[in-house]
Amino acid sequence: MLVYVAAVLVAAKGQLKDIKQAELDLAAAKLDVEVAKANFYPSLGITAGIGIQAFDPSYLLKSPESLLYSIAGDLTAPLINRNAIKATYYSANAKQLQAVYNYERTVLNAYIEVVNQLSNISNLEKSYDLKAKQVEALTQSISISNDLFKSARADYMEVLLTQREALESRFELIETKMQQLNAHVAIYQALGGGWN
Repeated sequence: MLVYVAAVLVAAKGQLKDIKQAELDLAAAKLDVEVAKANFYPSLGITAGIGIQAFDPSYLLKSPESLLYSIAGDLTAPLINRNAIKATYYSANAKQLQAVYNYERTVLNAYIEVVNQLSNISNLEKSYDLKAKQVEALTQSISISNDLFKSARADYMEVLLTQREALESRFELIETKMQQLNAHVAIYQALGGGWN
């Protein structure tokens, strides 16, 4: 049971690319919310135009080129654009919530994929053991049917049918082994191994 739990915990690390991408998307969404929240506050910016105009005092009271009007615009913009800023904020919150759901879904999918592969491997091991016992029993039945044929208690058709059943069970055993090896490859890939 401990090995099973450890393998499942490794699954989160194995799906590292998908989980890491979802984690980075979540962090980006959180930063988008912070930016949208910061837009509610007034801001003052220094631009090259302010620096050039600072040397000529006659520009201080003239219309759009004026430093005072520029500062007044920067301070009152959040009041004028409040609805647009709210919409951006709500949109950023919704995207952050969606990123949380995507992250949880990615982690859950990684967990489910590994658990399914582990149970598949366990089931195939049990199936292989049963098929091996079946092959052994049918191989013994071939020798029994040969002995019955030699003592004239069975016809040769029964011997042939017994041999055919034994051969088919060997094919099934080989098929089960192939599925088992494919399941090991799938768990290796689910845990993050493999090629790109």
